Amino acid sequence: MPRNPAMQCPTHAYADVVVVSASGRIDFAGAQALEAAIAPSLAPDSSVRGLVVDLAGVDYISSVGLRVLMVAAKALRARKASIAIASLQPIVAEIVEISRFHHVVDVRRDVREAVGAISAQALAAFDRAGATERS
Repeated sequence: MPRNPAMQCPTHAYADVVVVSASGRIDFAGAQALEAAIAPSLAPDSSVRGLVVDLAGVDYISSVGLRVLMVAAKALRARKASIAIASLQPIVAEIVEISRFHHVVDVRRDVREAVGAISAQALAAFDRAGATERS
């Protein structure tokens, strides 16, 4: 059985919000990639007001992945910043619901909604960037 390709987590900044677009499985190895992608946004001196993790390309998240998001939520809240997850696939949505993780992070229908819930300035930048940058 072939191994799954390594998880990809490109990031894009829209004004004061960073969007991390995860793709692959967020298991042990995937959680490490996600953690590395979001680490700069968690720094105490970061100007990031919010972090959105786009899970459209994720078909599974383990407890290790949820822990990465929980640690990020705690770090961001400590400096009055926000975190949201968006575009959940059915299996991931079920895991989030069963684990009651929607009490830990904001869950949004899509990235645009998540960005807009955090910052109007970031939403304007997101809309200006258009579909070309997001694809």
